[in-house]
Amino acid sequence: MPENRYEKTPRPGQEHFVAPPEEVKVGVIDAVDTSEAPRSLWSEAWRDMRHRALFWVSAALIVFVVLMAVFPGLFTSTSPTECHLEDSLGGPTAGHIFGFDKQGCDIYARAVYGARASVTVGILSTLFVVVIGTLIGAIAGYFGGLVDTLLSRFTDIFFAVPFVLAAIVIMSLLDDRNAVVVAIVLAVFGWTSIARITRGAVLGVKNNEFVTAAKALGMGRGAILGKHVLPNSAAPIIVYATVALGTFIVAEATLSFLGIGLPTSTVSWGGDLAKAQTSIRVAPEIMIYPATALALTVLSFIMMGDVVRDALDPKARKR
Repeated sequence: MPENRYEKTPRPGQEHFVAPPEEVKVGVIDAVDTSEAPRSLWSEAWRDMRHRALFWVSAALIVFVVLMAVFPGLFTSTSPTECHLEDSLGGPTAGHIFGFDKQGCDIYARAVYGARASVTVGILSTLFVVVIGTLIGAIAGYFGGLVDTLLSRFTDIFFAVPFVLAAIVIMSLLDDRNAVVVAIVLAVFGWTSIARITRGAVLGVKNNEFVTAAKALGMGRGAILGKHVLPNSAAPIIVYATVALGTFIVAEATLSFLGIGLPTSTVSWGGDLAKAQTSIRVAPEIMIYPATALALTVLSFIMMGDVVRDALDPKARKR
């Protein structure tokens, strides 16, 4: 019968040593709590955002504006283009809570329908900017060398051009102006910031161990960039896109206010602000209502961007 190693007589100097039984060792290992798996960056971000009041306030405002843009008929049954000069500068009445503008159009109806043009241009511009900027920034950051140098200098050229001024010049040369055209013009001169952000994020990710492992497995550079590098660089891109959407809404309103954005036949907040200039002294509410709608929309996207940035930034979570 094999002797028990725990019953051996201890050597001199080891009288107080007692070897732990095997079942105790197993018990120590089993005591480790493995019930909760580590959370990903996105699940941690969602857990942080849903506990912040600012997130729900901005989300409610964004949902409200999007519903107005997609389904304006839910908020008013009055046509924004149904105008009667006898109602010019008239005050609030039954069914017309904001009154009438100088042309006799319902101010509330125009404020509701104006969301469609502004939100459409903002979303399209943001999508175009994300595609162009992410593509250029990712290629420059991942491949490096001469490719990085050429693309970085190309980005610097566009970055040196004043964004709004360039859009004004281009839009003044165009005769056919619609939401898509305005979005393309804004995107052509607005992608440089996101390209720089993407390049920096890719530079911080491309030397990680999982990228090295993918190279060792024989994956191509394009596949590694698309499947591993870009998904792990998405956080700053999403943060910038959220804030940029509000910026492009303001840019569209600026161009329409100057008369070189959307055509006057299109109902937009910027166009209504331009028309209200001549009546601001006698009827300031004509400008207040579309300006308030524009300000709340932009503010909601900026607040959402701040919440998303704090949630996706590990340093912010530690602070």
